Amino acid sequence: MLSFPVNRNCIGYEMNLPGIFIEKAGAVRAGGKTVVRTAAGVSRGCEMEKKKMRKRLLAWLLAAVVAIQGVFLWNGQAVSAEEPAPEDLYAKSACLLDGDSGRVLYGKDEAVPLPMASTTKIMTCILALEQGDMQQVVTASARAAGQPKVHLGIREGQQFIMEDLLYALMLESFNDAAVMIAEGVAGSVEAFAGQMNQKAEEIGCKNTHFVTPNGLDASDDQGEHHTTAADLALIMRYCIRQSPKAQEFLAVTQTDLYTFWDVEHTQVYTCSNHNSFLQMMDGALSGKTGFTSKAGYCYVGALERDGKCLIVALLACGWPNNRSYKWTDTRLLMEYGLENYQYRDVFLHDWTPGEVEVSQGQYEGTLGETAASVPLKLSVDPAEETLELLLKEEEKVKVTARLPKVLEAPVAEGKQVGEVVYTLEGEEIASYPVYTGERVEKIDFSWCLEQVADRYELMQER
Repeated sequence: MLSFPVNRNCIGYEMNLPGIFIEKAGAVRAGGKTVVRTAAGVSRGCEMEKKKMRKRLLAWLLAAVVAIQGVFLWNGQAVSAEEPAPEDLYAKSACLLDGDSGRVLYGKDEAVPLPMASTTKIMTCILALEQGDMQQVVTASARAAGQPKVHLGIREGQQFIMEDLLYALMLESFNDAAVMIAEGVAGSVEAFAGQMNQKAEEIGCKNTHFVTPNGLDASDDQGEHHTTAADLALIMRYCIRQSPKAQEFLAVTQTDLYTFWDVEHTQVYTCSNHNSFLQMMDGALSGKTGFTSKAGYCYVGALERDGKCLIVALLACGWPNNRSYKWTDTRLLMEYGLENYQYRDVFLHDWTPGEVEVSQGQYEGTLGETAASVPLKLSVDPAEETLELLLKEEEKVKVTARLPKVLEAPVAEGKQVGEVVYTLEGEEIASYPVYTGERVEKIDFSWCLEQVADRYELMQER
C-alpha cells in the first residue's frame, strides 16, 4: 500500500474593496459588508458640521481597516474569519455543511438529538412536492382544524388547493396547513410521518425521528420527535440540491408574499415570508425558522456565493426574548465558511500506477533472465480528471494506492486489480479503479519450446 500526502497550494482569497459608501443612516458599508456605528450628533453651525465630517471620515477609515481585517459587526457583536469556539455560538447544537459534498465543515454537538420545531416543515414541503398533486383539493379534517397557533384558522370541511397550502406552510409556518398537507398526501398524519422517516433514512440521516408534519412536540412508540443539526442540514441539502423538486422548493421558500382563496371563495388569505435570512446576506437561497417552548428557537438556511453552497442548521438557539440569536449564529457560521474554505483540485494528475509483476506469465525477452509484467491504468475519463474539494488551507488529502505486488497468470486485459483512494480526515471522499492494460498468458509447454528454438537460432547466428 502506497500513500501520497497531498497539500496543494490553496487558491488565494482576496477581499475586494470597491469603495465605501453610506447605505443607511447609522450604517457604513465597506467592501460589501455592513458595519454598524452610532449616528453623529445634530450639527450646530459650520464648525459643528466640520467636526461631523471629520468624524465621518474617521469612521470610514476605521470601517476600511475592519473590512481589510475580515471583521464585521452584526447586532453589536464582533465576528471574525477564525473558527468559532463553542461558546461563541448561542445554539446548543450547530452545523455548517458543504451543500455540494455533504461534508460537515464545522460542528458544535451536531450529532446530539434535539427537538427541531417548525424546521420540520422543510421535509413536509419536499415530500408534498414529490408525492402530492399540486392541484388536489384538500378538505380540512377536525384534526387539522384543531391545530394550535400559529395557524391559518381553517374550519372543518373547508377546502383548499394543495399548492396554496404549501405557501401557508413555508411562509407563515401554519400548523393546520401542515396537517392538511399530510392527510392530503398520505391519508393520515401517522402514514405521512412514516414517509418522512423513510425519506430521512434515504437521505442519510443518522438520528432523526418524525412524529408530526408541523414540528409540534410529540412522541410515539418509536420515540420523541427529534433530529440533529447535522441531519437537519442534510435534509436541507436534499431539498435544494438533490430532490427532483428542488427548484419548486426554492420557488416556494423564496416567495415574499402569496395570496390565495379557499376553494369556495369565501375567504382570502395573504402569507408573508418570515425568513429574514433572505434579506440578511447576499446569496441567501432558502431557510426555515422554528420555535416551541421545548425546542427553543431553531433555524436551517442555505446560501450560495463565490461558487460555494453552505448550509447552517441551529437547534436550541435561545428562548424568548432572544429571537435574534439565530440570525447572529447563522451569519457567523456562513461568514466563517465563506472566508476560510476554498475549492482546490486535489487530483494527482501526474501520477500513474506503473506496472506489476505477473508470476508464471509469458514475456518477451531472454529466457530465464526476464520476468513477466503487466501495465496498469487508472480508469478515469480525461474530461473528469479533477477532484474539486472545499478545503481550508491547512487541510490535507491523503491518497492511497491499493495495488497488488504480484499477479498470477493468466491475466485478462481490463481486469480490476486495485484502486486509488482519496481520504480526508479518515473519511473516503473518492476512489478510482485500477485495471490491467493488456493480457498476459500463462507459461505453457509450447511457449517454452518457442523460447528454446529462439535461443538456439540466436546461438547459431553467433
